[in-house]
Amino acid sequence: MINRPTALAIVREHVQNENLVRHMLAVEAAVRWYARKFGEDEDRWGITALLHDFDWEIHPDLERHPQKGSEILRQRGVDEAMIEDILSHADHTGVPRNTPLRKALAACDELTGLITATALVRPSKSILDVEVSSVKKKWKVPTFAAGADREEMDHAIEDFGVEKWEHVGNVLTAMQGIAGDLGLAGTDAA
Repeated sequence: MINRPTALAIVREHVQNENLVRHMLAVEAAVRWYARKFGEDEDRWGITALLHDFDWEIHPDLERHPQKGSEILRQRGVDEAMIEDILSHADHTGVPRNTPLRKALAACDELTGLITATALVRPSKSILDVEVSSVKKKWKVPTFAAGADREEMDHAIEDFGVEKWEHVGNVLTAMQGIAGDLGLAGTDAA
């Protein structure tokens, strides 16, 4: 299996946009959190999540992402099972979300963006100040973080089988654990 430093090097090679890197780090943190909770292989789950959008910048459309990215991953020696897990995060690939990892990846992906946006509108710009109730309020405003598809998130969370607001709390906790890496430690952080 590919290790995390190699996976991060692949991300850094293909992604210039630091916000996209931070998105992948956020999804990785959330999926790792669930791997620990479920007693699963934390590295396998985390690396899968870290790589899930590595090709978005070079293939920024659904015609190519993540399918073309899977070709790059094969060339880098990433195992086929991990590639299939990555492909499952995109509905249009037709790869079923039939494992806990695949369901976790889908349930965490879009949600991290909504949580990030919620943190960024706070005066402190800190995710450490965000509570589930804050995310809940923003969830109800369709124009807030409009790119975070609420219907898609609801479906993925329901399929995952964790109560929605409990799930939001879990993802928030995971992201708070790496606030500095996400650039969300706050305006007063050094």
